Amino acid sequence: MKSEEIWGYRTDSGYETGTDLIGFKVEATDGSIGKVDEHTDEAGTGYLVVDTGVWIFGKHVLLPASVIRRVDREDETVHVDRTKDQIKDAPEFERAKQPRDPGYLEQFARYYGMPHM
Repeated sequence: MKSEEIWGYRTDSGYETGTDLIGFKVEATDGSIGKVDEHTDEAGTGYLVVDTGVWIFGKHVLLPASVIRRVDREDETVHVDRTKDQIKDAPEFERAKQPRDPGYLEQFARYYGMPHM
């Protein structure tokens, strides 16, 4: 899988460039995991930051855009192809780091079993 594919939104996900996903619920393959805290659709660095809330004590995790299976704008829900445990065990998102830095994004690419940028 190429870097652009990892950090890009799937063409069949229903995501449209410019759609504001902040506040949308995030649904893992086995249930609700939290809400979208921030997202970007910049070419080559598309991702979501999910606030897992009290489920795992307020952890924020970064999900590459390619894990989005479907965006339901009517229900304001983002469906991802990862389990709650996979998301819970992901590296924590650190706001002080630069998310657009390939070196920072590499740890997430490795965690999700994808080649780095």
